[in-house]
Amino acid sequence: MNLDSYATIVFDCDGVILDSNRVKTEAFRIAAMPYGEAAAAALVKHHISNGGVSRYVKFAYFLETIVPKHAPHLIPEIEVTALEQLLSSYAQTVRSELMNCRVAEGLDELRAATPSARWLIASGGDQSELRDIFNARGLSSLFDGGIMGSPDTKEVILRREIELGNIIFPALFLGDSRYDHQAATNSGLDFIFVSGWTELKGWPELVERNNLFHVRRLCDLCST
Repeated sequence: MNLDSYATIVFDCDGVILDSNRVKTEAFRIAAMPYGEAAAAALVKHHISNGGVSRYVKFAYFLETIVPKHAPHLIPEIEVTALEQLLSSYAQTVRSELMNCRVAEGLDELRAATPSARWLIASGGDQSELRDIFNARGLSSLFDGGIMGSPDTKEVILRREIELGNIIFPALFLGDSRYDHQAATNSGLDFIFVSGWTELKGWPELVERNNLFHVRRLCDLCST
């Protein structure tokens, strides 16, 4: 695939830049365990089915929908701080793991192959957390268009950056979830599915149904 034609390339983080999908799945399970194994398992299932959606949205859904179904006896004990407690537990588990998980091979080569393109991150991960991790791991300099994340949704990020002129068309989004494809398409960006670390079990059907270009790893783009 010829990437030279793109003025902007937008990347998801988890499962695309970092091999962190399983790390975050486990962090959701650990955070939810005080509500019982059934509630935690239900949150994990919801998380995997909604890859790319922010933790803020998922934990709100957990408290509003999953807990009443799987742990109704705990509803009277839930305080306004419950969401903050879940987010804090999740963040503590995730941070150390993000510092040690694998980084996608071929990033430097891909950057060299797209010298005129602006690179951005649009992630469901927490924005300040992402910026800290990318700085600490020496990745920030690759993304001259910025590193953006939640609590803003990907649709909000893409729309805002288009309006600001930070995303210039033609533009491409590289992602590993159904939501990534939806957000990119709704914003007018081309899309490539990156399958190597995805947790989306039905990704081949998504790719076939939408006639998507797909690669297993980012480094595969350097040889296409």
